[in-house]
Amino acid sequence: MPNHNILLKELLEATVQEQASDLHISADHYPVLRITGRLVSLVKKKKLSKEDVDDIIHTLMTDLQREKFLAEKDVDFSYNFEERARFRVNVFFQRGEISCALRLVPAKVRTIEELNLPPIFHEFTKPHQGFILVTGPSSHGKSTTLAAMINEINHQRACHIITIEDPIEYLFEDDRAIIDQREVYQDTISFARALRSTFRQDPDVIMVGEMRDPETMATAISAAETGHLVFATLHTNSASQSIHRIVDTFPPEQQHQIRAQLSGSLFGVISQRLIPRIKGGLIPACEIMLSTPAVANLIRENKIHELPLVIETSAEFGMISLNRSLADLVKRKEISFENAMNYSLNPAELKILVGKL
Repeated sequence: MPNHNILLKELLEATVQEQASDLHISADHYPVLRITGRLVSLVKKKKLSKEDVDDIIHTLMTDLQREKFLAEKDVDFSYNFEERARFRVNVFFQRGEISCALRLVPAKVRTIEELNLPPIFHEFTKPHQGFILVTGPSSHGKSTTLAAMINEINHQRACHIITIEDPIEYLFEDDRAIIDQREVYQDTISFARALRSTFRQDPDVIMVGEMRDPETMATAISAAETGHLVFATLHTNSASQSIHRIVDTFPPEQQHQIRAQLSGSLFGVISQRLIPRIKGGLIPACEIMLSTPAVANLIRENKIHELPLVIETSAEFGMISLNRSLADLVKRKEISFENAMNYSLNPAELKILVGKL
């Protein structure tokens, strides 16, 4: 086995053993792991030379991926490590040199309970029609939460699930459902094209890994309107910001129609953060918005700025604001007050909820 293959195996092994979320590989640096949010250099390993990095990345990629990388200057793909773990890989150029970031995707799809998500998440797996958004910053567990909900549906009902991903992360095993997983560039040209094709593939549930353009958004909303349960993700910080993002993606003359469609098809929005836990690891804090008549009316009437107040005052429906979620975690001594403040969008209100004023 060539040395670079051994080196790659050692680095992936270390990532799995340390339960790191990410591995970073760059020339003239030690390999770096991200463990519970912090970067840790593997100083017991050697510093990686340009040749080491080139060889490692050459080993990771197929010929097709190399061609795409050289043409486009960066590439996303998944890598299966000895059937024990999968990695979502991004290879890119920086200052003319090749670097890469590998995100560890655990082999097992964890349940809602195992992820410490609120019980209300089970409600998101029950509808047979509607539009569900899972939002939050990058690297805050959106894909893992989606996988937990998709797998719960897989175990609960006989249906056809189609996922569209770039790249495929979690691998599902059919239980009661048939699950077809399509990877962008490998199995389809684009999210939008794959989503349009689903109308001819008889799905019950559709999962869109990312909504990158107006066509994908419009088609996802239409799919939810026409009898499908559609899950999708956005890199936004709150439910209201997510609705704004979708509406603002369209030209002004289409925005009224999109608001009307959203108000009728939206089931709910989850916005989550992964917060460092006092006893180690990470725990999610979640804002939950469910589409009640009041929520639907605010979206339709373009009063999206009023959604946070509805969330705050609708606990009886299962809604929860991010600040209440953070305050609850502080009171349960799961997270520190300082970390809660760091992740709050309204620190002054959080102080009141925790009783610090």
